[in-house]
Amino acid sequence: MKNVIAFFDFDGTITAKDTLFEIIRFQKGGAALYLGMALLSPLLVLFKMKVISNQQMKEIVLRFYFRNMPVEVFQQVCNDFCRLRLPSLLRPKALNAIAWHQSEGHHVYIVTASAENWVAPWSETLKIPCLGSVLEIKDGLVTGRLVGKNCNGNEKVCRIKEAVHLTTYATIYAYGDSSGDKEMLALAQHPGFRTFE
Repeated sequence: MKNVIAFFDFDGTITAKDTLFEIIRFQKGGAALYLGMALLSPLLVLFKMKVISNQQMKEIVLRFYFRNMPVEVFQQVCNDFCRLRLPSLLRPKALNAIAWHQSEGHHVYIVTASAENWVAPWSETLKIPCLGSVLEIKDGLVTGRLVGKNCNGNEKVCRIKEAVHLTTYATIYAYGDSSGDKEMLALAQHPGFRTFE
């Protein structure tokens, strides 16, 4: 049925781990990842206490590890990550669900708080559009800031509605694993919470 659509969260739903930390580990190495987390730990405590927002914390981490990196170099690392590291992080049950939706002729979207840079190269191999957070680029360099809002919570719904006319679909599926997916799951007649674990 062509008038069916399915939205998949990425981190924790399709993957078994948060890919932000995995892309840092892939590019910088484990030692640099843990050193950075140690240096940022006071801010992480404030984040856990909800003094710092999700978006602010994400931008702090992105700036710490990737600020002033040429976008061509960064994107090549993301492409390599999708090819070399990401396959081992994917949940087989999630891949099976995606394959089923595609075999039924359903439209499928990835909707993620992760940057499109390290999700879209993979999703494009499956011919699946990716709606994700967008990194700011200035003078060809990654700034570590986001363009607009972090694609999480209600922003996922906003991004979906910008990309898709939901009223044209008779049936909506959505899959997620965290509180950041609840608004997206609420769109669906068939919500799947932690379905693939």
